[in-house]
Amino acid sequence: MANVTIPFDGCPVTFGVPDRNLAEILSPRPSMPLSDLDLAINAAFDVPIGQEPLGKWVKPGDRVIIVSDDNTRLTPADRIIPPLLDRLNAAGVPDDRINCIMALGTHRYMTEAEMEAKVGKRVYRRIRVFNHAWRDPDALVDLGTSSRGTPLLVNRSVAEADVVIGIGAIVPHHIPGFSGSSKIIQPGVCGAQTTAQTHLLSCSNGGDSFLGIADNPVRRDMDDMADRVGMHTIFNVVMDSQGCVVGIFFGDMRAAFKAGVEMAKDIYGVFYHETPDIVLANSYPCDLDFWQSHKSQYPAQRMVRAGGTIIVCTPAPEGVSPVHTDLLEFTAWSSKEIKAAYREGRIKNGVAAALATAWAMVREKASVIMVSPGIPAADKARLGHTHADSIDAAVAEALRRQGPDARLSVLTHAPDMLPIPAFEPLGQS
Repeated sequence: MANVTIPFDGCPVTFGVPDRNLAEILSPRPSMPLSDLDLAINAAFDVPIGQEPLGKWVKPGDRVIIVSDDNTRLTPADRIIPPLLDRLNAAGVPDDRINCIMALGTHRYMTEAEMEAKVGKRVYRRIRVFNHAWRDPDALVDLGTSSRGTPLLVNRSVAEADVVIGIGAIVPHHIPGFSGSSKIIQPGVCGAQTTAQTHLLSCSNGGDSFLGIADNPVRRDMDDMADRVGMHTIFNVVMDSQGCVVGIFFGDMRAAFKAGVEMAKDIYGVFYHETPDIVLANSYPCDLDFWQSHKSQYPAQRMVRAGGTIIVCTPAPEGVSPVHTDLLEFTAWSSKEIKAAYREGRIKNGVAAALATAWAMVREKASVIMVSPGIPAADKARLGHTHADSIDAAVAEALRRQGPDARLSVLTHAPDMLPIPAFEPLGQS
């Protein structure tokens, strides 16, 4: 019996897999964190990628808004924003003309304490920091449509700013290929109608996601939206599996992102050597709720044999979603049924419909067993998943379904991982 250890709910958890069944244990590649993060941040501001330094083009009268990712991400905004403010001040922009918005997308609003922790106490007292009020129509402005015809409703404060700077992290992501860059605008500070259309577009890749595909229809649409909003500058980081910064990419939205994607591929792109019957996908670091930990499914979906089984392990202390509470009414439906119900107006929540469609596409390739102390067994059933009390129980059930000789692979940090076949996939020449 092989003992396998994964990070679960902040602690290492060990479970057993029979030796004959264990195929591979896959994790992000080890990488060297920056030895002096503050020094590296300032060096990045000195030499932007594809762009002049801030002092060359930011004007004293500009209204500046910093768009930061929220508390579902590990990006160290509290280390990035203070030197950014100093650079803006040196360019003649006073603190009272600088705001920072939390790019929630359609996540729950952050508390005051959470926002203070995200940006740091000094920043929180120095400039205005506030949530993207995506539920408030008055907080949004209609900018028409994107080049693909997606309705563009964006936060008014962002649309009216003269300078927009996005802060985030780059990892593989199932919707736009990789997170980071223009994703901080859409879905970060857009309305739910905009986000629904983008998420539905991500379900158009023939039953698979756009995970790890840097150039795809969703990314192009998001870039166009960011252009229309006026975000030309990003400060993105690539982190290792422990949340330590490995690389910094500041400058032009497209050029800096392109450089960051290459590093993210090197760390999170992992080669697998056989198509497993079972994939155990651990949700770390996206553990807060299933709205975050669902990302663990897509690398597993990419790897697993059709008709196989995926085991999702997630703490999910906030359940399936504290915001999109209606989605359990339809999450067990087929992807075709969900899409039809949304088109016909029977499902009103387009964002939830889009993610439920993606979840259904996973189940249509492989059955899903879930280990989660935060999600009741009844809610797992409404997701179309099978409840398991423990990881060991889930492994036993998966082997019962797939047979005594089934092969099982483990993704220790599944949401951020990009599985790459080290062999010729079936059906290709």
